[in-house]
Amino acid sequence: MSNSTFNLKTPRVEVVDALRGFAIMSIMLLHNIEHFDYYYFPEALPEWMKVLDKIIWETLFFLFGGKSYAIFALLFGFSFYIQNDNQEKKGKDFRGRFLWRLFLLLGFGLLNAIFYEGDILMIYAVLGLTLIPVCKWNDKTVFFTAVILMLQPLEWTKFFYMLLHPEYVPTPNLSDHYFGMMGEYLKSNSFMDYAIGNLNIGRFASVAWSWENGRFFQAPSLFMLGMLVGRRKLFIASTESNLFWKKALQYAIFLFVPLFALKTFLPELIERKATMNSVLIIITSWSNLAFMIVMVSTFILIYQKESIHNFLSKLIPFGKMSLTNYIMQSIVGSFIYYRYGLGLVEYTGATYCLLIGIVLFILQISFCTWWLKTHKQGPLEYIWHKATWISFRKKRNNFSGVAMNKS
Repeated sequence: MSNSTFNLKTPRVEVVDALRGFAIMSIMLLHNIEHFDYYYFPEALPEWMKVLDKIIWETLFFLFGGKSYAIFALLFGFSFYIQNDNQEKKGKDFRGRFLWRLFLLLGFGLLNAIFYEGDILMIYAVLGLTLIPVCKWNDKTVFFTAVILMLQPLEWTKFFYMLLHPEYVPTPNLSDHYFGMMGEYLKSNSFMDYAIGNLNIGRFASVAWSWENGRFFQAPSLFMLGMLVGRRKLFIASTESNLFWKKALQYAIFLFVPLFALKTFLPELIERKATMNSVLIIITSWSNLAFMIVMVSTFILIYQKESIHNFLSKLIPFGKMSLTNYIMQSIVGSFIYYRYGLGLVEYTGATYCLLIGIVLFILQISFCTWWLKTHKQGPLEYIWHKATWISFRKKRNNFSGVAMNKS
């Protein structure tokens, strides 16, 4: 019998774990300089540090803002492909199990939202439903659907409607209203005030912001593109995949430069704010996508160089425990900055926050490396995996067996 008969499961792709670790690391750094969505800029800092804070803030958001999340979404779709493919090789339909897995992810997101209202897991758990029907579609149909979603059809509809109706005045963003309400409970010293506020006011703010900024279209598009990357084996090093990523890098750079320039000068080109906002959301979405492709392509290509590989491979444990790390950073980070904990929000600008984020990253990656020496998965990954594949059939069979023995 061939080896494939014994090993039906697709092996882990090392570069994906490293790339996921990079995404989680950059998300952590952004969350830290944002004080985990508690926007406060201390005044009692020397002027030179305020200037440095601004440089760090703008640099990190240029590099990672909207891009780290996009990488995470791309890899979410890839992970679905791997799991679905493994089950198909066994002749099983994964879609029902994936639906249950998304429900579990919703629970993890709910836990995370207690500490950090900007949680993305709950949104992924809902938007991940789009993968259930499309996983049976052919590549062209999936790609076409992903492109349509990435084009931001809702914003184009709003844009043309406003062009045809100059008198139309759109309602203010709902997220601004909820973010304003968040300011009240963020002043509290009570953890319960934060938890309750995050789960209602904060959750509405985060979901509304994601809707208003096109994430409800962009995320499913990236899920589908990640699934296609899996189908085409583009994360597996080969002559064909290397050629693809080199071309992707070239095209992405070519597209990013004009898109970023257009985004920068858009307020000067379109006077009407409401119309400009819709176009800005579209251009920003495309600009972030292009830069994300630049980052992913570069990462994959340089990962194969031995000297750089040895360095980047250290991110693998961090990526393997991405769920644990994502939620842990929220728990620790909120305690560091929020007033129910250390309250460092009052004293730390972007410079201090970046240093804190780096220290937290070093501590987390050290923990991950130590943990995976004796465990195959991170703590929350293990729970998610076990709960995903829980079965009640054996228990029912056992009960029926006992009943038959008694009879």
